[in-house]
Amino acid sequence: MIRIDIPGYRTLNLQHLVLDYNGTLACDGQLISELIPPLRQLADNLTLHVITADTHGSAAQQLAAVSARLEVLEPNNQDVGKQRFIHQLGHDNCAAIGNGYNDHLMLRDAALGLAVIGPEAAATIALNAADTVCLSCYEALELLLRPTRLIATLRR
Repeated sequence: MIRIDIPGYRTLNLQHLVLDYNGTLACDGQLISELIPPLRQLADNLTLHVITADTHGSAAQQLAAVSARLEVLEPNNQDVGKQRFIHQLGHDNCAAIGNGYNDHLMLRDAALGLAVIGPEAAATIALNAADTVCLSCYEALELLLRPTRLIATLRR
Protein backbone atom coordinates (compact mmCIF):
# COMPACT_ATOMS: atom_id res chain seq x y z
CA MET A 1 0.00 0.00 0.00
CA ILE A 2 1.06 3.58 -0.61
CA ARG A 3 -0.30 6.24 1.74
CA ILE A 4 -0.08 9.88 0.66
CA ASP A 5 -1.49 12.68 2.80
CA ILE A 6 -2.18 15.70 0.59
CA PRO A 7 -2.94 18.75 2.76
CA GLY A 8 -6.34 20.27 2.06
CA TYR A 9 -7.08 17.65 -0.58
CA ARG A 10 -7.32 14.09 0.77
CA THR A 11 -5.37 11.18 2.19
CA LEU A 12 -4.77 8.45 -0.36
CA ASN A 13 -4.52 4.83 0.74
CA LEU A 14 -3.64 3.17 -2.54
CA GLN A 15 -3.64 -0.60 -2.97
CA HIS A 16 -4.11 -0.87 -6.75
CA LEU A 17 -2.65 0.85 -9.79
CA VAL A 18 -4.85 0.43 -12.87
CA LEU A 19 -3.19 1.33 -16.16
CA ASP A 20 -4.40 1.63 -19.70
CA TYR A 21 -2.11 -0.12 -22.18
CA ASN A 22 -2.09 1.45 -25.66
CA GLY A 23 -1.16 5.12 -25.56
CA THR A 24 -0.23 4.92 -21.88
CA LEU A 25 2.20 2.04 -21.30
CA ALA A 26 2.70 1.28 -24.98
CA CYS A 27 3.04 2.96 -28.34
CA ASP A 28 1.77 1.03 -31.36
CA GLY A 29 1.32 -2.02 -29.12
CA GLN A 30 4.95 -2.06 -27.89
CA LEU A 31 5.64 -1.56 -24.18
CA ILE A 32 7.74 1.56 -23.60
CA SER A 33 10.91 0.04 -22.15
CA GLU A 34 11.74 2.91 -19.77
CA LEU A 35 8.55 2.07 -17.84
CA ILE A 36 9.70 -1.38 -16.75
CA PRO A 37 11.91 -0.28 -13.79
CA PRO A 38 9.32 2.04 -12.16
CA LEU A 39 6.55 -0.52 -12.71
CA ARG A 40 8.65 -3.17 -10.98
CA GLN A 41 9.29 -0.78 -8.09
CA LEU A 42 5.60 0.05 -7.72
CA ALA A 43 4.69 -3.65 -7.80
CA ASP A 44 6.39 -3.96 -4.39
CA ASN A 45 3.64 -1.81 -2.83
CA LEU A 46 0.67 -1.93 -5.21
CA THR A 47 -1.18 -4.56 -7.20
CA LEU A 48 -0.73 -3.59 -10.85
CA HIS A 49 -3.60 -4.10 -13.29
CA VAL A 50 -3.35 -3.38 -17.01
CA ILE A 51 -6.77 -2.99 -18.58
CA THR A 52 -7.01 -2.90 -22.36
CA ALA A 53 -8.86 -3.87 -25.48
CA ASP A 54 -5.46 -5.14 -26.67
CA THR A 55 -5.85 -3.48 -30.06
CA HIS A 56 -2.55 -4.89 -31.33
CA GLY A 57 -2.86 -8.29 -29.62
CA SER A 58 0.55 -7.90 -28.00
CA ALA A 59 -0.18 -6.91 -24.39
CA ALA A 60 0.36 -10.30 -22.71
CA GLN A 61 3.70 -10.88 -24.41
CA GLN A 62 4.87 -7.30 -23.85
CA LEU A 63 3.93 -7.33 -20.14
CA ALA A 64 5.79 -10.57 -19.35
CA ALA A 65 8.62 -8.50 -17.82
CA VAL A 66 6.26 -6.76 -15.39
CA SER A 67 4.31 -8.16 -12.45
CA ALA A 68 0.89 -7.00 -13.62
CA ARG A 69 -2.52 -8.58 -14.01
CA LEU A 70 -3.85 -8.23 -17.54
CA GLU A 71 -7.56 -7.57 -18.07
CA VAL A 72 -8.75 -7.64 -21.68
CA LEU A 73 -12.02 -5.80 -22.30
CA GLU A 74 -14.72 -6.38 -24.85
CA PRO A 75 -14.57 -3.87 -27.74
CA ASN A 76 -17.79 -2.02 -26.86
CA ASN A 77 -18.39 0.39 -23.95
CA GLN A 78 -14.83 0.24 -22.74
CA ASP A 79 -15.21 3.44 -20.74
CA VAL A 80 -17.92 1.80 -18.62
CA GLY A 81 -15.92 -1.45 -18.47
CA LYS A 82 -12.90 0.34 -17.04
CA GLN A 83 -15.07 2.26 -14.59
CA ARG A 84 -16.77 -0.96 -13.47
CA PHE A 85 -13.36 -2.62 -13.01
CA ILE A 86 -12.03 0.00 -10.58
CA HIS A 87 -15.30 -0.05 -8.66
CA GLN A 88 -14.97 -3.84 -8.27
CA LEU A 89 -11.48 -3.32 -6.85
CA GLY A 90 -12.69 -0.49 -4.61
CA HIS A 91 -12.19 2.80 -6.42
CA ASP A 92 -11.17 4.59 -3.22
CA ASN A 93 -8.05 2.40 -3.13
CA CYS A 94 -7.11 2.83 -6.80
CA ALA A 95 -4.79 5.07 -8.71
CA ALA A 96 -5.49 5.05 -12.44
CA ILE A 97 -3.35 6.14 -15.37
CA GLY A 98 -4.69 6.60 -18.89
CA ASN A 99 -4.86 8.82 -21.94
CA GLY A 100 -7.90 7.88 -24.01
CA TYR A 101 -11.55 8.73 -24.19
CA ASN A 102 -12.32 5.29 -22.80
CA ASP A 103 -10.24 6.11 -19.70
CA HIS A 104 -12.16 9.19 -18.58
CA LEU A 105 -14.64 7.49 -16.22
CA MET A 106 -11.87 5.44 -14.63
CA LEU A 107 -9.73 8.57 -14.16
CA ARG A 108 -12.65 10.49 -12.69
CA ASP A 109 -13.73 7.80 -10.23
CA ALA A 110 -10.34 6.57 -9.02
CA ALA A 111 -8.97 7.94 -5.75
CA LEU A 112 -6.18 9.35 -7.91
CA GLY A 113 -6.54 9.82 -11.66
CA LEU A 114 -3.41 10.60 -13.67
CA ALA A 115 -3.84 11.45 -17.34
CA VAL A 116 -0.85 11.20 -19.63
CA ILE A 117 -0.08 12.92 -22.90
CA GLY A 118 2.21 10.46 -24.62
CA PRO A 119 3.22 9.62 -28.17
CA GLU A 120 -0.37 8.63 -29.01
CA ALA A 121 -1.74 11.94 -27.62
CA ALA A 122 -4.60 12.25 -25.11
CA ALA A 123 -8.34 12.83 -25.26
CA THR A 124 -9.35 16.14 -23.71
CA ILE A 125 -12.14 14.44 -21.77
CA ALA A 126 -9.49 12.25 -20.10
CA LEU A 127 -7.42 15.31 -19.19
CA ASN A 128 -10.42 17.04 -17.66
CA ALA A 129 -11.41 13.95 -15.67
CA ALA A 130 -7.99 13.46 -14.06
CA ASP A 131 -6.62 14.90 -10.84
CA THR A 132 -3.42 15.79 -12.64
CA VAL A 133 -1.91 15.57 -16.12
CA CYS A 134 1.60 14.34 -16.93
CA LEU A 135 3.58 14.59 -20.14
CA SER A 136 4.45 10.88 -20.05
CA CYS A 137 3.56 7.70 -18.23
CA TYR A 138 7.06 7.70 -16.77
CA GLU A 139 6.33 11.04 -15.08
CA ALA A 140 3.02 9.70 -13.75
CA LEU A 141 4.75 6.64 -12.26
CA GLU A 142 7.39 8.90 -10.73
CA LEU A 143 4.64 10.86 -8.92
CA LEU A 144 3.71 7.64 -7.12
CA LEU A 145 7.34 6.77 -6.38
CA ARG A 146 8.13 10.32 -5.21
CA PRO A 147 4.90 11.44 -3.53
CA THR A 148 6.21 14.85 -2.49
CA ARG A 149 5.88 15.83 -6.17
CA LEU A 150 2.21 14.86 -6.09
CA ILE A 151 1.69 16.65 -2.78
CA ALA A 152 3.21 19.85 -4.22
CA THR A 153 0.88 19.66 -7.22
CA LEU A 154 -2.41 18.87 -5.46
CA ARG A 155 -2.18 20.54 -2.04
CA ARG A 156 -4.61 23.34 -1.37
